[in-house]
Amino acid sequence: MRTLTYYVACSVDGFIAHADGSHDGFSQDSEYFASLFALFPETVPSHLRNAMDVKGDNKWFDTVLMGRKTYEVGLKEGVTSPYSHMRQYLFSRSTEESPDENVQLISKNTIDFVQTLKSETGKGIWLCGGANLAAELFENRLIDQLILKINPFLMGSGIPLFSGAIQQTDLELTDRKIYNNGVLLLYYRVKCSDEDRVNDGEPC
Repeated sequence: MRTLTYYVACSVDGFIAHADGSHDGFSQDSEYFASLFALFPETVPSHLRNAMDVKGDNKWFDTVLMGRKTYEVGLKEGVTSPYSHMRQYLFSRSTEESPDENVQLISKNTIDFVQTLKSETGKGIWLCGGANLAAELFENRLIDQLILKINPFLMGSGIPLFSGAIQQTDLELTDRKIYNNGVLLLYYRVKCSDEDRVNDGEPC
């Protein structure tokens, strides 16, 4: 099974964007970005890779999942295929057709589709944003790992990591890094419950 990772930046109080989708307050430090790009080069949008001197093969992921609001951040700037170096999937029930032939629209059977993706061979799957999509995948035990870039500010309100309430779940801290700008990069494995072990018939 391929690993599905929710890799996203958030504020200390757990918001990934302002209500209008903007990202004011998140660190723009060049040294910090250079370190992130070296760790996760495939997460740099295709149209920015040359300008940011990002080269090389995908290290972690070869597939990206995007909720509608996350995708529309780039779309408003005319970017219809933000991660052309990966397989791209847009999840939306309101979008009638994909704006780009390189981005596959998924409008129904989300859970079955993602389960099929995870069963395939290849590198990991990146959930890059979408509070509604994240909540749906998490509630169906499809997210294996969270990598959070916790920025040192309080947003107060906005779009949360997960839309609505999710079940309480234990996480295991597997790695961490503290940047000089105050950003914490935290790697968490989602620990499965006793119920999961019984239903799956094998240890986590």
